[in-house]
Formats: sequence, structure tokens, C-alpha cells
Amino acid sequence: MAATPKVPFFDYPDVFCSDEEQLMEIFSDVGRRGAFIQQRDLKEFEGRLAEYIGAKYVLGIANATDALHLAFRAIGIGAKDEVIFCSHTMVATAAAVHFAGGTPVPVDCREDHLIDPDAVKRAITPRTKAIVPTQLNGRTADMDALQTIADEHGLEIIEDSAQALGSKFKGRCAGTFGKAGCISFYPAKTLGCLGDGGCVITNDDEMHRKLQMLRDHGRGEDGEVRMWGLNSRLDNLQAAILNRKLDSYDQAVTRRREVAAIYDQQLTGLSQLALPPAPDSHPSHFDIFQNYEIEAEHRNQLQAHLKSNGIGTLLPWGGKAVHQFRNLGFSQELPFTNRLFDRVLMLPLNTSLSDDDVLYVCGSIREFYAVERIADAA
Repeated sequence: MAATPKVPFFDYPDVFCSDEEQLMEIFSDVGRRGAFIQQRDLKEFEGRLAEYIGAKYVLGIANATDALHLAFRAIGIGAKDEVIFCSHTMVATAAAVHFAGGTPVPVDCREDHLIDPDAVKRAITPRTKAIVPTQLNGRTADMDALQTIADEHGLEIIEDSAQALGSKFKGRCAGTFGKAGCISFYPAKTLGCLGDGGCVITNDDEMHRKLQMLRDHGRGEDGEVRMWGLNSRLDNLQAAILNRKLDSYDQAVTRRREVAAIYDQQLTGLSQLALPPAPDSHPSHFDIFQNYEIEAEHRNQLQAHLKSNGIGTLLPWGGKAVHQFRNLGFSQELPFTNRLFDRVLMLPLNTSLSDDDVLYVCGSIREFYAVERIADAA
């Protein structure tokens, strides 16, 4: 009997094993130089990434949660300030607001699973100070609509672009629309290091100055402490790894879009599924496909069927949107998001997948719904 193929949701060992020789060279080089904290590798990576994104500044931060937290502190979020965010995001988005001293206010998403501008408008109060769109799954939200709302109400925009490095809306990269944007370099991200890492993007000189101090104990370039800050620097070894990986980042994005196109081609037509927008399906969007997030009828049974066939899947955020974590004090009812989280499922999508892997996943899904149709007919 042939062994069941194995398609993990994400192959973490591959992050190292696929590039082991180059990574060992980086370890040796950085280690022999003793270049561990805020050395030339970090500065070079920050400069190259800023150029890639089309931003004035990039600052490496220890992780993307800290990046958001520092961005909120830099714009002065504090007690009584409300920050509107989409509930379909990691709890870190809201936690960053909370630990900056503000109140996170969750709102609904819409069909593309991104923040709903109409829901944002309904949530604005006199205490609202900022909007945080999560550029989810490698797609950028409708930033024209959000900027119009922000301008009308005098609000700042801080982008949670953790999953969207290189994603574009109308030719402009995620993270460059608001006062600041934040990217994650967690190993499973499109540009991942070998641990935690993140960055803040900004085009604002004063924002950049504050963030430099906030990530380094509140110290200015002269060493004088001018504000309360944190120790939240992207370490130099991770920066060196990311700098090398940036060389092939465009190829990685191309491969992700190829995988997404196979999913779209193979699964379009199944009435039980709602698929994300296909690559190049809308002229305003360039999606990098951090994830392939679908909506599925009989979601739990489908997930069990795929698991039995050796296929790893994931429920985003453990199967709950942020507003559904009632222990955090949220009481909002968000109808679209509630319905979405009864159906949402993420399929494997990463550069370790072969075409045959993706076709196997699609075949298993089609097999499941063929059996379901027979059962329903009976």
C-alpha cells in the first residue's frame, strides 16, 4: 500500500535546511566579527528594505508586536484614546494598542477578509485617534477609502502590515500609506528569519526620530536618554539573514502567486467554497499570498478529512477573531466576522510546496465535497 503523502501546513525545518550552507556562512561571519547588536548588517538591511518598499525609513525591531506598540507610543496613544482595528487579526494588534495605554475597538471585515471602511465610520467616536488596517494574508486594504475617513476625522493610520511585505494597492506598498507601518519577520512569514523579528516603516522624520529612541531605551544618537524607551532592537544576526534572503524575495513572491493560481484554477467552481481573489484579478491589488484563506461549508469535517490525508491546515488565530476573546473585555457583536469564523480555513501555501503537493490538496478537497454531495443526495 502506498504511503499517504504528507503536506504540512508549514515546513519549519525547511526554513533552515533549504539554505543551510549560506546560513552557516552568515553565522560564521557575524560571529567572528562579534557583530551582534546594531551593526552594519542591520543598517544595510534597513536601507535596502526601505528602497524595496519605497519608503524613507525602515527601523528593525525585535518583533512586529513591539513595532506596533512603539508606533502607537510615537503618535501619542494614551489613556482615553480609542484605536479602531479589524477583529480578523492576531490579538497582538489589539495588545499593542492596550499596552500603549489606549483602547482597542474591533470592527467587522468584509468579503475580502480585510477591514470594512463602512464599519470603521460607524465606530468613530470623539475619543478615536487612529485606524489600524491589518493588511491580511498578503493583500492590502482599500487605503483610498480609509485615508478619506482618516482625513475627514483627523485620525492617524498605523498599518499592521505584518503579512504584507511587497503587497501593493494602486502600485504603492503596504506599510507606506499611514504615519507608520509594521512588518513581521517571523519564520513562517514571506520574508522570515530564524526567530522573532520585525520592523517599522515611516516616511515621517519626527516619527523616525522617536522610534529610534523608543527601540533603544529612549536614547538619542549621542547616548543621552530623552524618553522612556524599550529594549526592542532587531538583532544583527537576524538582520544579516534577512538581508541575504531579500536577494531572492521577488522569486519567493512569484512562487507564492503561482501556488495561489493553482488553487484558484483547481477549486473555482466548487459551490461549497469561497476563495480569495485570484492573482491579478483586480487592477488595484498586487497580492503576495502570505496565506491562502478560504471559506468552506462543513469546515470542521473538511479539515478532519484533509488531516486524514496527511494535509495540514490552520484555523486563523486558533479559530477566534479578537472580539471573541471575551476575557479581554470585548462586548462587540460583529455579524460578518462571526459568520466568517464558522467557515474560515487556511490551506498550505509556502515556497516548499511542489505543484504536485498543491494538486494533491485540491484533489482531496474535491474528493471530500464529491462524497458530501452523494451523502446529501441520499
